[in-house]
Amino acid sequence: MASRSYGQYCGLTSAVELIGERWALLIIRDLLVGPRRYTDLKQGLPKIPTNILSVRLKELQDGGVVRRAPLYRTGLVYELTPYGRQLEPIVLALGRWGFAQMGEPGPEDIVTPDSLTMALRTAFRPDAAAGLPAADYELHVGDVVLRIEVAGAELRVAQLGWPAQPVAALPDGDPDVVFAAGPAVRKVVSGELTPTEAIDRGIIRVLRGEATLLERFAETFHIDAALVV
Repeated sequence: MASRSYGQYCGLTSAVELIGERWALLIIRDLLVGPRRYTDLKQGLPKIPTNILSVRLKELQDGGVVRRAPLYRTGLVYELTPYGRQLEPIVLALGRWGFAQMGEPGPEDIVTPDSLTMALRTAFRPDAAAGLPAADYELHVGDVVLRIEVAGAELRVAQLGWPAQPVAALPDGDPDVVFAAGPAVRKVVSGELTPTEAIDRGIIRVLRGEATLLERFAETFHIDAALVV
């Protein structure tokens, strides 16, 4: 368990002592995407000191949140336990809540495959997607490339951009639309801009396929603008 104690006897205190230390929730965020080697976690969290990463992983293992497991052709990886996976709705809810405070990115802020994957899962609206035709997108954000398959209320994301990361199996065939975007794509997700407006302002560039499909993307991935400060 974490070395610091708040000296209070309640469930919230126990939770904060275990996952409230710096970097702990970001490690959990990345492991929610899938099992990761130590080097994968370090690559996805480049600013974390190696000693802190080791300490946090040890604390999370001692708390029953994370375990080490063998993975075919990869060696030992870290993965969430069933207890750790119970954090998924909490992490997604925190992501939606924090969306309101994101503002503009700083000069050293980066987007990683795992952070973008979880951002999509955070904004995904299965109720809206269930009423729309299936769609297959390819999204480029800097060096990160994701293949995003939406079929009914199901979302599947495969990482293409960083080959060192374990990825999900790719969908068959070509994507319906391929587009590139910067961090300002959040204005489309929030509803502040329509996809057409984002294209006109250069926030989104359609590389291949039908631009009109981005209207469906905006309906499927949305966090209410009313939540944005």
